[in-house]
Amino acid sequence: MESAAKGGYVLANLAEVVERVLGFLPTKALLRAACVCRLWRECARRTLRTRQRIAWVSALEPGPSENHALVRALAHELEKVHVLPQTVLYIADTETFSGHEECHEQKKVTPMGSSSNQPQEIEEGEAGFALLFPKIDGVKIHTFHFSKDVKNRVFDESKFAEAGLKNNPDLRVVLLFGYNSWKTGATRFLHQIVNPLNEKSIILAGGQVESFTSLTSENSHAQPGDACGVVGLAFSGAQIQSATVLLDQDVADERTAEAAMQRLKAANIPEHNTIGFMFACVGRGYRHYKTKKNMEADAFRKFFPNVPLFGFFGHGEIGCDRIVTGNFVLRECNDIKDDLLHGYTTVMTLIHLGSTKANQA
Repeated sequence: MESAAKGGYVLANLAEVVERVLGFLPTKALLRAACVCRLWRECARRTLRTRQRIAWVSALEPGPSENHALVRALAHELEKVHVLPQTVLYIADTETFSGHEECHEQKKVTPMGSSSNQPQEIEEGEAGFALLFPKIDGVKIHTFHFSKDVKNRVFDESKFAEAGLKNNPDLRVVLLFGYNSWKTGATRFLHQIVNPLNEKSIILAGGQVESFTSLTSENSHAQPGDACGVVGLAFSGAQIQSATVLLDQDVADERTAEAAMQRLKAANIPEHNTIGFMFACVGRGYRHYKTKKNMEADAFRKFFPNVPLFGFFGHGEIGCDRIVTGNFVLRECNDIKDDLLHGYTTVMTLIHLGSTKANQA
């Protein structure tokens, strides 16, 4: 009996030691180590469950190359990532997949920034990022893709429920990206998607992109040139807090840009485990501010130095001034709906995904 007790004590402590050692491994190495034996497999599973912070890979290069800068960065950096991604948001200029040169007006991307890496508004060259979302306790992320049916002018709203966009009291944030907005009926279709979601308790943000690629979408066989539609991510969870501000045409210098960031700061969204998004019109950037580049990204960094910033320059923006923190909403609900579709603006968004566990690599 005493011998069995000693054996159990040794095994329990051995698991603790193995788990601590495995905690230093990036995810790909950890998954390989999990194949060694049952003990290592269980320790690896427990380790992965504690890794709930978002990871990302970003890249930029002055000019085009044979392989896109982000593709090369992913091949290298994914070996070192410490999360197991459940959802990936990948945004880059269109050469990543099309393989040919596009107009510079369609290539602007805002890679990430943090306390040690200033966010940059890239208006020429190659740039992009991949946001890696692991499984997070208390947070559900649904992906969706609604493609316009040329034979049916009425959108089937039952698809909203399948995507977690309807009959979901925990829905907090929806990121939407319309593609092929130049196609006939594209704007009307976008309104059909956005209008039912225009509730005071939901943050909506996004913009118009050149094209999209999905490895999981049922409609991924439809080429961007053949259809228009909307893709996006829906974030649900009682712990999620979010806020968004709209920078309109009147925001045209450093003072007014910083005033907009002050409005966002006033939302008091927790900045730990929070990500920022910037969706801007291609007409903004240094052309809009005339004498200074990186104006809006710098203004964001000034007020949120430890929040990573992601986004792009597109051909239309989605969003408004709105704050959602638990049951509190910035403005009282009324019959007046916010105007969510804009041009020549910038939408800045914060998404807080709740507290995270202490043991995270």
